[in-house]
Amino acid sequence: MADWASVEVIRGDLAGVLARFRGGRTWAFSFGDGVPEAVMLTYDEFEDLGGEGKFTVGDEVVEPAVLAERLPQVVEVARAGSGSPVVWGEDGEPEAVVMSTAQYRDLRGDDHPPAGVIDDPTVRTYVSEPLPDSRPLDLDEWAANDPFTRELLDEIRAEDRSEGDDR
Repeated sequence: MADWASVEVIRGDLAGVLARFRGGRTWAFSFGDGVPEAVMLTYDEFEDLGGEGKFTVGDEVVEPAVLAERLPQVVEVARAGSGSPVVWGEDGEPEAVVMSTAQYRDLRGDDHPPAGVIDDPTVRTYVSEPLPDSRPLDLDEWAANDPFTRELLDEIRAEDRSEGDDR
């Protein structure tokens, strides 16, 4: 069993998706039939990542009932590598976006996996170990070349000393 919901499951629970998004309990997630084919995300995330500037989206905010009818076709177009993100929500209010996994990678600025590799872009992990030449951050060194930053650092330290903190 896959870790992602099928198109039919999402299609039948669009009200639940909006409720979870409104409650802040769900991040972007992938769904599809057998492999991650599409991503559902909040309109706020889409907007924060510059989606309106990166993609052509229609002026229409699709109602959930209409999206439920169209979702299989939206995913079919995504499978073919074409189509545009679909903005949807209730009462003309943009609340969520459905887009292909490739479009979501482009939205985030991620690289694309090699052909044939199944990749869920909503759960990607990245190497985060320090590089061989990495070293701890030294605030004094960092602030040394910027008078404004140096002044702020000095003010913070003076404030800490006056409060009895001995950093």
